[in-house]
Amino acid sequence: MVCAVVSKLSLLSKLRCITIDVTGTLIAYKGNLGDYYCMAAKAVGLECPDYKRMHEGFKTAYTDMAKQYPCFGYAAKMPNVDWWRSCVKDSFIKAGYEYDDATFDKVFKRIYSSFGSSAPYSIFPDSRPFLRWARHQGIIVGIVSNAEYRYQDVILPSLGLHKGSEWDFGVFSGLVGVEKPDPKIYEIALEKAGNIAPEETLHIGDSFRKDYFPARSIGMHALLLDRFKTPDAEEWRKSGAPVLPDLVAAQTWLAGEESLINANKLTGL
Repeated sequence: MVCAVVSKLSLLSKLRCITIDVTGTLIAYKGNLGDYYCMAAKAVGLECPDYKRMHEGFKTAYTDMAKQYPCFGYAAKMPNVDWWRSCVKDSFIKAGYEYDDATFDKVFKRIYSSFGSSAPYSIFPDSRPFLRWARHQGIIVGIVSNAEYRYQDVILPSLGLHKGSEWDFGVFSGLVGVEKPDPKIYEIALEKAGNIAPEETLHIGDSFRKDYFPARSIGMHALLLDRFKTPDAEEWRKSGAPVLPDLVAAQTWLAGEESLINANKLTGL
């Protein structure tokens, strides 16, 4: 245990940059996807679509669009709104709902507007304090997310996560044309941070496949958050990943000997 404490104590002093995932790490979806599709349909006089069929339809449509036009149509130079229009239309069709163009356009505009605002999201209460604490330590903070430009320009600021006060730079797949788990997205982050060395950087996320493994593969430090007590967390630990319940514990993990020991007891590290 003494060696582990020394290792983690030295890590904070060596860190020059922390990169962090967004959804599941800093913010979470609020409610069900069906809620927003239902509200949009009812607003133009349509019946509320079946939640389960809508959810399954969206999953399939989103997967298909992501395969055909990765990173929200980045390589194809597809406008973001057109990518989502195709995805949402196909979601309805796969769920068994097909509307005429004029009706669908009215429904789509409401859905696109909702998901481009703070309405479907909630911020975890420890997100802002952790990010501000990290920056107060003189650490550069970067966002690394498989998201489109509205996260950077609208959604995060509307949730109180502002560039310049909570984070310093962002790497969003829809803007750079690379998405996790491709390690290149982490290499882009290191470049944006000022060509900081991977061993001077810590990445925090909630996915072993998309966050921990690719970050570690290029030499970055990494830890995972298990905010929702996922059954996969035990496998993450067995694979050697530090797994913590939230960003309060992450700050503790980085802060000092006594705090680290307590955090390890809580998480079984």
